[in-house]
Amino acid sequence: MNHLFYFFKKVLPFFIFVLFFQVAEGQPLRHAWSASSLHFGASNVISPDLNDFNGVQWEKKGHLFTRLEEAGRGYQIVEYNPENNFSEKVLVTSRNLITEGNETALDIESYTWYKKKGLLLLFTNAKRVWRAKTRGDFWIYNVNESSLVQLGKGLPESSLQFAKISPDGERAAYVSEHNIYVENLETGERKQLTHDGTERIINGTFDWVYEEELFCRDGFRWSPDSKSIAYWHIDARNIGTYLMLNTTDSVYSYVIPVQYPKVGYDPSSAKVGIVKISTGKTEWIPIPGDPVKHYLPRIEWIGDNHKLMVQQFNRKQ
Repeated sequence: MNHLFYFFKKVLPFFIFVLFFQVAEGQPLRHAWSASSLHFGASNVISPDLNDFNGVQWEKKGHLFTRLEEAGRGYQIVEYNPENNFSEKVLVTSRNLITEGNETALDIESYTWYKKKGLLLLFTNAKRVWRAKTRGDFWIYNVNESSLVQLGKGLPESSLQFAKISPDGERAAYVSEHNIYVENLETGERKQLTHDGTERIINGTFDWVYEEELFCRDGFRWSPDSKSIAYWHIDARNIGTYLMLNTTDSVYSYVIPVQYPKVGYDPSSAKVGIVKISTGKTEWIPIPGDPVKHYLPRIEWIGDNHKLMVQQFNRKQ
């Protein structure tokens, strides 16, 4: 009897719901099926999209890896092949990454190597958002053409987040000031996909609670066919402002305002939408349940361009 009481009192509320949605071309989104499962760990709530940079990155498919390493008075990014006696291919050196009007190379915080397209996505000028440096500038170095181009020209300095090149290699998407943009890599033409982003309406990234408690930072996903982007939309307009006093980083203390829900108050509401690149129109996923009483910690495209998985769990979890 005690075991049954424990199960219904303690375990049953901790069900996680994984929802699968069928995305039909030209048709409204419809709920395909749902399933629930017990989950006692937290390993799947670590965001895989913004790599913790340690200088070495393994290719997702295959046995190659790249490394950022010192070279003379500068640095270089080198690709290694362990299957061929660790043969080396230098992708770029710091000499190639000196921008106009500067005498020193870009200070790389992290990078992503898109081997099939011969493109290096470089993250620089990084600034901290809460706990991690997720805001900065992005540059694309074309290894085949030895060309260097900055993304988001004209947008505020160090305002870009989570830039990712589309699967077809034609565009890059990124967040700036809580709105999502796409940029054509050949023409440089930029298109804004969301327009309501503010400090309280958050597209493509998250508020303090989602980052602190669920490790959510990167808030959008390219579809496999590069025609759509699935993203989170966080509404934090009803969250109060907590004034945090910083007494350690300078001689004089200063106040940091944080949108922080105190005990007994609701957190932000969250929903997931899919925006088409061609039209800029968002279609919202019909997720069951109260958006304030449930969390949506993960979304991923699965199988093809018409299925999106959304993970949901309640506030007790």
